[in-house]
Amino acid sequence: MLDLYYWTTPNGHKITLLLEELGLPYRLLPVNISQGEQFQPEFLRIAPNNRIPALVDHAPADGGPPLSLFESGAILQYLAEKTGRFLPQDLRGRQQTLQWLYWQMAGLGPMAGQNHHFTQYAPERIAYAIDRYVKETARLYAVLNKQLTKRDFIAGSGRGEYTIADIACYPWIVPHARQQQNLADFPSLQRWFQQIAARPATQAAYAKAQQINTQPTVTAEARAILFGQDANTIVAPPSTSAPPSNKANGNSEG
Repeated sequence: MLDLYYWTTPNGHKITLLLEELGLPYRLLPVNISQGEQFQPEFLRIAPNNRIPALVDHAPADGGPPLSLFESGAILQYLAEKTGRFLPQDLRGRQQTLQWLYWQMAGLGPMAGQNHHFTQYAPERIAYAIDRYVKETARLYAVLNKQLTKRDFIAGSGRGEYTIADIACYPWIVPHARQQQNLADFPSLQRWFQQIAARPATQAAYAKAQQINTQPTVTAEARAILFGQDANTIVAPPSTSAPPSNKANGNSEG
């Protein structure tokens, strides 16, 4: 059994997308980051960066005690290696997949995240910041579009195969309208996006997200929690009245 500590963000969606594809049994443990549940001691023991997602594997391959992981890219790679799926076994396909996984982690995610912040959440509109991150998001969309021009998927041999590189990138393209991007401007990316959106596992993962977070609006209180952190957050994490939810959505990926 796997325990997934999760919230309905692009980085959270990455892991549910892969787990639904793999058909592995897992418990979904919501961590409401808008209410500060990411600062609970039991969560920080497995996620020292106080960010979701985090994973606990109660049956690791070495037969030892439960293994905990944080950082979405590391979790994707771990699950792919554990199951031998969605990460090519040949040298070149594997390295290509990992390059694009790290590209998402270092580029697409952080830049689109800053786009979200300055266009949606910042208390004042800063024209320079908005222009900077909207343009950089567009550049990254163009990079991905170019990679997909003659390929079905981002990595792998031939025309590519569906891998953790696709799974990592897709949730960051879902909010394209909020990022002020028009997918029609990137036709190969749009085709890829529609193809992944139609996958049963994708639909199952996002259906679960809608059940967990029925009010995704970010309130003023949530903004203070999400965007008011500094070094003191690590030295003395704020206390919260409620621990991470024990409301588990156990499933066998039906």
